[in-house]
Amino acid sequence: MTFLATFLTVGCTDSFQEVNTDPDRAKDAPATNVLAYVIRVHASNYWDVWNNMSEPSTYAGHLTKIQYIDEARYQFRPGTVETKWQQGYLTQQNINEIIKKAETDGAKNMLGVAKVLKAFIYLQMTDTWRDIPFTEANKMADGILLPKYDKQEDIYPALLTLLADANTAMASGTDVLGEGDVLFSGNITKWRKFCNSLRLRIAMRISGVNAGLAKSTVESIMGNKAQNPVMESNADNAFFKWPGVNPYEEPWMVDAKTRDDHSVSDLLVNHLKALSDPRLPVYAIKATGDGEYRGFTIGAKAQPNLATVSRIGTKYRKDAAGFSPFMRYAEVMFNVAEAAMLGYNVGMTAEAAYNKAVEASILENGLTQADADAYLAAGAKFNNTKDQLYEQEWLALFKNGMEAWSLYRRTGVPKDHYVAPGSPYTGHNSPPFRYPYPQNETTLNGANLAPFSAEVKDDFWGKKMWWDTRSGVQ
Repeated sequence: MTFLATFLTVGCTDSFQEVNTDPDRAKDAPATNVLAYVIRVHASNYWDVWNNMSEPSTYAGHLTKIQYIDEARYQFRPGTVETKWQQGYLTQQNINEIIKKAETDGAKNMLGVAKVLKAFIYLQMTDTWRDIPFTEANKMADGILLPKYDKQEDIYPALLTLLADANTAMASGTDVLGEGDVLFSGNITKWRKFCNSLRLRIAMRISGVNAGLAKSTVESIMGNKAQNPVMESNADNAFFKWPGVNPYEEPWMVDAKTRDDHSVSDLLVNHLKALSDPRLPVYAIKATGDGEYRGFTIGAKAQPNLATVSRIGTKYRKDAAGFSPFMRYAEVMFNVAEAAMLGYNVGMTAEAAYNKAVEASILENGLTQADADAYLAAGAKFNNTKDQLYEQEWLALFKNGMEAWSLYRRTGVPKDHYVAPGSPYTGHNSPPFRYPYPQNETTLNGANLAPFSAEVKDDFWGKKMWWDTRSGVQ
């Protein structure tokens, strides 16, 4: 068996030294090495400048660009879209090889972990493009060179099944993951918590379009957490922590070495200020001109006076050993709170879950319990509305642009989000619904793509995500 990643695989050590392997001779890489590669390369590609900062995080309303503003105006680079698509499927191919090896070896833990990553990455891919190749993807060995496209309506339930299978596999696994587990250091319990927390994310995302599946999924998890453990504190956060040594440094920080193209948005800063939110000095730094916290217009027609806008906070922008947030405990508790609001049986009240979620975000950002208590007694005091819950979840998702963008597309919160004033596209009243399909798909798989690309309008709009139930948006 030949792993595509063999010649790129990082060694499974704290220093991430490359494996000293001749790619022309290697025919079988240890699954643990490929696991390390998959986790690291996905963090590198999907949490980098292009696929997090410049596009999803601006579509979500967290960040904007203050120089070379094109991406925040939806003027995309076709090569960037192409690379994101290709990297997603290359990573999936490596995961498939881990699965094959794990099945051959009877390694249930490795099998479960690979299935978690498979579902996790496909979720991000379908939330980027909506309908994508799924059931026939990466099956060249089976003679499928031009895979069909699957609808998001079919992909989501399949991901829930995949994650349930992963949890079951890990429940009885005895194999050791090895040093290639650079996410949880071989802790299977944390992998299972990540797995079931992802099930909650998916279930709540479809709660407005398939309430039955959402409710049954949430209640089966929350009704038996011994069998379906979920994240219980910030110690369970699925954060890929960068070693901090070149070339394995956190991508936002690497960009900051030579670039000054991003700031926090006016939307984000205005919400934080209105709530007297203690996270403001963590998410942002003061403008150099006058010492004020001031965001900038998302996708403006012209760049600002650079001294007048706040850059991204040090914790998120200047730490070589920083993190890429795959999933947070705070998000889990926001999902539980929303489920409780919908009347699902989750074993706690919406208020209790909401308070835990807000507290978790405050503490995650290095603030104190006193800060959390004061905030929950004032600006974030529970008022039993979904709009408040969604606003607080949106704030907590900082640096996870894809999830914040998906939350906005599903809920329409924050309600004062807006279309980039510098956008060349006209006739739209919402930020993008989706990414454009890559040009290579038109060239190489055009017949299968055609009915789906026909539903796209102006690259970023047209048919909404399955779970996007907003009305009156275009």
